[in-house]
Amino acid sequence: MKYDDITRQSLLYDFYGELLTERQKEVMELYNEENLSLAEIAEEFGISRQGVHDALHKAQKALEDYESKLGLVERFSATRQAIQNISEEIDNTIRMTAAQTEGAGTDGTVTGNLMHIRREIEQLEI
Repeated sequence: MKYDDITRQSLLYDFYGELLTERQKEVMELYNEENLSLAEIAEEFGISRQGVHDALHKAQKALEDYESKLGLVERFSATRQAIQNISEEIDNTIRMTAAQTEGAGTDGTVTGNLMHIRREIEQLEI
């Protein structure tokens, strides 16, 4: 699963934001969450627009460095994709099992078990 740049930055911040300095966190939150411009942030901190740009760039680089070392976002993405794939396979198997057992007089135990697994997966979905 490929994320666009904004989503990726948000995920990186969610996973590693607490590892940034207070200033980096504040600048990133004002820029990304409050949607302030570089000039507005610069005015708030009493620094230049270039200073804000540099702080954002350093924070984003730090987040990327953490990801390259720890890989938590990549693992999160892979887990999320695996859950989606398993969920789709269970849905397909439920449909196939229901079609095969229709009129065959079975008690639907397999379908019931698959539906239980499906409900468990829904609780895990991220």
